[in-house]
Amino acid sequence: MKFTRRYAMAAAAAVMLGFAANAQAEPIKFGVAAEPYPPFTSKDASGTWVGWEIDLMNALCKQMNEDCQLVEVAWDGIIPSLTSKQIDVIWSSMSITDERKKTIDFSDMYYDTATAIIGPKNGDLDISPEHLKGKTIGVQVSTTHANYVDKYFGAGSTVKTYQTQDEANQDLAAGRLDYVQADAMALDAFLKTEQGMACCEKKADVPPDTTILGMGVGAGLRKEDTALKEKINAAIKALAAAGEFDKITANYPELTAIVVPKAN
Repeated sequence: MKFTRRYAMAAAAAVMLGFAANAQAEPIKFGVAAEPYPPFTSKDASGTWVGWEIDLMNALCKQMNEDCQLVEVAWDGIIPSLTSKQIDVIWSSMSITDERKKTIDFSDMYYDTATAIIGPKNGDLDISPEHLKGKTIGVQVSTTHANYVDKYFGAGSTVKTYQTQDEANQDLAAGRLDYVQADAMALDAFLKTEQGMACCEKKADVPPDTTILGMGVGAGLRKEDTALKEKINAAIKALAAAGEFDKITANYPELTAIVVPKAN
């Protein structure tokens, strides 16, 4: 009888410890650049984050059966925020590149898009390096686009960097830039705004260079977080198999050219 009582008390203590562990489990912190990047991430009138990547994040966390927390981080500090454990995942349209892999790891690709250059409305669609000599090109700092422009246009053009993509777009609209380079669909979203339609037009998609522009967008992870990487990859595959990527994308008709994972 004494043994049974001790056994029962031990079992009850184990259950209580289990409840305590669950109660203390921290959410997975998904870092998002603290700036609008529609249609992928932006805030609505109430201050709530919305967009394609936010919808996908919610579906991913549900698939993983995990509690997730969205954390706003300055774009140029987002990798240090990950490596210093202020966040657990970079979820902010970050391209998978070999250069970034020297510091962090990535999940499987969860979307891909072309890269484009836009400029003022004048019908001139020539974006060759020779034609852009003497022009000023705006890009967001610490992006693959900044590296691409430096390589292909930097010798003859002036490259101006901005903390946010929105700032670059605003300077283009104000006539302080000749061109802007970024993800084609993000620029397309700007061109569909009242301001974008009034000032600017798409010039062309730039020739691809996967060494610089990367191999699609993935979740940025610490190299040691292999279990979390496996869990995210499994969830991406499950969502693709269930057609969830297509369902989410159907809510964003502007994303006609997005490439997303498909069921095998």
